[in-house]
Amino acid sequence: MRGEELGFDFQLGKRERIYNTFDAHRLLHWAGLEDRQQALQEALFTAYFSAGKNPSDHEVLANIAADVGLDRARAQQILASAEYAKEVRERERFYLEQGIHAVPAVIFNERHLIQGGQPVDVFERAIRQIAAV
Repeated sequence: MRGEELGFDFQLGKRERIYNTFDAHRLLHWAGLEDRQQALQEALFTAYFSAGKNPSDHEVLANIAADVGLDRARAQQILASAEYAKEVRERERFYLEQGIHAVPAVIFNERHLIQGGQPVDVFERAIRQIAAV
């Protein structure tokens, strides 16, 4: 599995369902403003894909936010409100308008889209083709 090659432990048996991650995305938006977005993103991935935690549960989200150095009370405040919902919806619309309907999705030079979990050779080929233009 590709995750193992990168040292990531996918525990597919621990995930019982797909959750609504809108609130997690609202926290990710806030974390970006606090320069903690990547740390939160990685912690959310680990919580869901390795530990099987529910990324729509506000307590889980607040705990993960605190674990990466974000203010837990502020995270709870955001989760209890609609704060950053507009910004997240705008980003959702932007990506849908770009034709993105799968994750992961990588856009090169704001023009070239690769969707889904692709092997390294797909990215190498794409980069070579883009660089040749």
